[in-house]
Amino acid sequence: MKAFINGQSVISPQNTFTEERFPDVPVSYTGIRSLRCIEPQYSEFIDPMAARRMSRIIKMGVCSAMKCLRNAGIKNPDAIITGTGLGCIEDTTRFLASIYNNNEQLLNPTPFIQSTHNTVGASIALILKCNNYNNTYVHRGFSFESALTDALMLLGEGEADNILVGGLDEMTPELFAITDRLGFWKKEPVDNLSLKNYTGNGTIGGEGTAFFILSRNKNEKTTACIRSVNTFFNPAGIEEVESKLSKILAGDDETFIKPDLVLLGLNGDAGGDEIYENLNKSIFKDIPSAYYKHLCGEYDTSVSFAMALAAGIIRGQRVPGILSLKGSVTGAINKILIYNHLRNINHSAIVVTSC
Repeated sequence: MKAFINGQSVISPQNTFTEERFPDVPVSYTGIRSLRCIEPQYSEFIDPMAARRMSRIIKMGVCSAMKCLRNAGIKNPDAIITGTGLGCIEDTTRFLASIYNNNEQLLNPTPFIQSTHNTVGASIALILKCNNYNNTYVHRGFSFESALTDALMLLGEGEADNILVGGLDEMTPELFAITDRLGFWKKEPVDNLSLKNYTGNGTIGGEGTAFFILSRNKNEKTTACIRSVNTFFNPAGIEEVESKLSKILAGDDETFIKPDLVLLGLNGDAGGDEIYENLNKSIFKDIPSAYYKHLCGEYDTSVSFAMALAAGIIRGQRVPGILSLKGSVTGAINKILIYNHLRNINHSAIVVTSC
């Protein structure tokens, strides 16, 4: 089942919220180890009194969702589906700290209530007074892909016409410190726009929210089309990765249909990037490729940022120079393959096409 993207809104470390297309000049961060979102003025989309009770990720998620609905011209979706790898980390940390600092007495219940992974989806529903289907997927590197798959199934079964789908994750100092000890991040500060040129292990942390209106029908607001969402777990080696991707690109007719562009999750980590480099020399050898994590950083639902980029590229028929990795597109851009993996465990491939 295909789905039409009839609206989207992204909050990220780039100026993606205020711009209707990807900014011509990307934001450069010098000497950093993690990226932080550029937050908008929330008062246009969230009541200031309500915003006071919301943590940062909830405000970003709700604001992004509200603008997405506005862009699509929809007041109430038939379903709300979100994906998040780690949920509302700031509220979770705040609640755990209060337990420790107050000797488990006189605890503020608000951080506990808002620490659950489905808080953003629930907050959107409460503001909209939407009593329709509402689900949140917490599958680490497959979280956004799982939300997309659920949306495609609902549309295919005729259970919904317009679905609000989002991916969101935040980075906090506490989360960064814990994952830094696990070796996730570069040990020395780097410049984000030169990320692929750094050698060694680790990448830069990231965060963001991205929401989309996926619909059964095309209209004047349609920018692109989601053709398929595929995931595979912990492949044995590059040969298995190549085999899986070849089958995905072959589709149902067993004929390999070459994408016009491949959008890769390359992130500057030597071990992880080796997979992308091998693919660029094999099944992607004759296909132009681009990458995106130097703009948003690494987080569990970064694919949602990539999907917004892909839709923008198809709509504008232009690949921004800052994204280019190998080759250049000479003709029309009608098919983009987004391929990403999270620490060589969670692999996903999303096919985005023109309509």
